[in-house]
Amino acid sequence: MALKKAPENTPVWVDTKKCKACDVCVSVCPAGVLSMHYDKTSTLGAMVHVDYPDSCIGCSDCELHCPDFAIYVADKSEFKFAKLSDEAKNRQAQIKANHYMKLN
Repeated sequence: MALKKAPENTPVWVDTKKCKACDVCVSVCPAGVLSMHYDKTSTLGAMVHVDYPDSCIGCSDCELHCPDFAIYVADKSEFKFAKLSDEAKNRQAQIKANHYMKLN
């Protein structure tokens, strides 16, 4: 689905210049790969961050739901994605419960 070539060995990446930190991508990621981090330079005080790239399942939900076209997922021919694990599902539930902010 990605229109841009993925940085080497990277399943998902964010163009922070386009991102408005709406957290939509974080909310739809089933594997808990993304979270918001406090960032005083961001308009909303936070920015999306790829915390667990090795857990990315390549579903492209984040890319498809981004209103600003600021997040990209590598093509399945360029990257071997993980399978959705119980650990990843639990992490996503914790991130949602933490208002999409990074887990400590």
